[in-house]
Amino acid sequence: MRGLLRAFKVVFIERRSLTVVISLFVIALVIALANDYEMMARLANVILITIPLAYVWTRLNLNSLEVTVERPVDRLQEGMEFAERITATNRSWLTKLWLEVEDPSDLPGHSGSRIISLGPKQTRSWRTVSTCGRRGRYSIGPVRVTSGDLFGMFKGTKNFGHAQYLLVYPRATELPDFSVPPALLPGEGRFRRPSHLVTPNASGVRDYQPGDNFNRIHWKTTARTGDIAVKLFELDPASDIWLALDLHADVQSGEGDDSTEEHGVRIAASIARYFLLANRSVGFMAYGERLHLEEAQRGLSQYTRILEQLALARAVGDVPLADLLNHESPRFGRHTTVVTITPSTDESWVVSMEMLAGRGVKLASVLLEPSTFGSDANVLLIFSALTAADISTYVVKRTDDLVRSLGAGHEAPAGDPA
Repeated sequence: MRGLLRAFKVVFIERRSLTVVISLFVIALVIALANDYEMMARLANVILITIPLAYVWTRLNLNSLEVTVERPVDRLQEGMEFAERITATNRSWLTKLWLEVEDPSDLPGHSGSRIISLGPKQTRSWRTVSTCGRRGRYSIGPVRVTSGDLFGMFKGTKNFGHAQYLLVYPRATELPDFSVPPALLPGEGRFRRPSHLVTPNASGVRDYQPGDNFNRIHWKTTARTGDIAVKLFELDPASDIWLALDLHADVQSGEGDDSTEEHGVRIAASIARYFLLANRSVGFMAYGERLHLEEAQRGLSQYTRILEQLALARAVGDVPLADLLNHESPRFGRHTTVVTITPSTDESWVVSMEMLAGRGVKLASVLLEPSTFGSDANVLLIFSALTAADISTYVVKRTDDLVRSLGAGHEAPAGDPA
C-alpha cells in the first residue's frame, strides 16, 4: 500500500508535467499508428526527443556550478540583524538559466531565496539581511540550488556547504539600579574562595600547569625552588547572586513575546547584566527541557554563558520552582543572595524561600503578574506572603517598563490588570 501511494505521489504530484507529456506521446503514437496520421507521428517524435533533452538540460545546469556563503557571526542578540553573502559562480562555458538558489532556515523572517541566471564564467553575489526577532537556536543552510527544464518535467537539486547554527541571545534591559538584600559577611574577615580570574587578592602559589598565563608566574618562588610556580587568587568579599528562573510549564501564561516565559527570560538577562557589570559573582538555574545551571562566577564570559542558557530555555518543564529550590539549596549559604523570577501563585515555593531565609540566605523575588498575561490567577496572596516573610519583592506586569518596575521595590500589585 505504501508503495502504491509513493508511486501515485511521483506520477501525479512530483512528476505531473512528465506524466502529461508521456500521456500525450502515447496518445499521439496510438493515433499515428491507427490512422497513419503524419502530424501525430511527428508530434510523437518531437516528444520522444524532448524528454531526454530536458533531462540532460536539468543535469548540465547544475554541473560546474560553485556556490559559497559567508556568515560572519553565529551569535547575535535579539533585535539585531543577521547578514550573509551568497556567491554563485558558473565554471563552464554553458549558460545556466533559471537557477533557484535557496538558503533554508528556521529563523523567523529569514528570506534567502533568489532566481538567477549565469552566463559563461559569470559570478553573481548578493547579500541577505534578516532581523533576529526571537531568541533561540536556529539552523541555516546548506545552500540548495534547484534547476529544471522548460516544461517542468524534471527537477534537480544540489546542496552546497553545510548547515550552521545561529544562537540568538535574549534582549537585556539596561537597569540603572536593582537592589537586593546584602548577604551577611564577617565584619573584618574575608569570604575566601579560589578563583581562576586574576584579582587583587593573591592567596598562595601552586605548580605550573600547561595553559597557565605567564603573567601569573611567581618568580621568587620559581627562583627559590627551581620549579615554575603560579599565583593563586581569591575573589573579593562580596556575596554570590543566584538567579532562579521558573520554567514550570503549568504556571506560564500568554503567548509569544507577550508571555511570562519571554518576560521572565528578559528579566533574568537584565538582572544578570546589572550585577556582572558591577563585578559581582552571578549564578543561574532553571529547569525547562533540562536543568540549566551555571555556577556563580564573574566577568563577561559568565554573562555570555548565562545568555546562552537563556537563549535555549523553554518553559516546558515539569519541575516546580519549590522543588528546584529545595534540590539546589545546598549551593546557598549565608554569603548568598537568591533572586527568584516566577509567575507562580503556588505558595509552596514561598515556603522553600522561608526555609532558605532560616539558614541565613538573603532573598529577593520578581513576581510576574499572570492576570496581565491573560490568566485568571493573581499574585496578591503570594505578594502578601513574601512581604510577611520580609522578602524583597518586585511585581512586573505585561506592559510595565522594566527600568521602572525593577526600581520600584516593595510596591503592592494593583487589583486591576494592566
